[in-house]
Amino acid sequence: MGKAPVLVQKEVPGFVANRMMGALQRKALELAANGVASFQDIDTTAKTALGHPMGPFELMDLVGIDVIDFIAQATYAETGDAADKPHPLIAEKVAEGRLGRKSGAGFYDYS
Repeated sequence: MGKAPVLVQKEVPGFVANRMMGALQRKALELAANGVASFQDIDTTAKTALGHPMGPFELMDLVGIDVIDFIAQATYAETGDAADKPHPLIAEKVAEGRLGRKSGAGFYDYS
């Protein structure tokens, strides 16, 4: 499967990989919201500079923006850390029904 087990020495919401990915997604959302770069250019940067198979916005569309919102809400409820709250761009997409690939539109249009 191309996976390797790791020893988690302390349980945290999302374990290791999901917590790391959440941090990347939060930073990507912050960069886009602050007008630093478009979400498309942030995705391009993740793929070309970091070697990721897809950018954070493409991944959020694949997973489902409503799922991203749910995970952030659950993580925030457990940690109480304001950094774990759902980002306003995520709440906006959910309110618009733009949930990603499954709804035909998220950050990208899939029609």
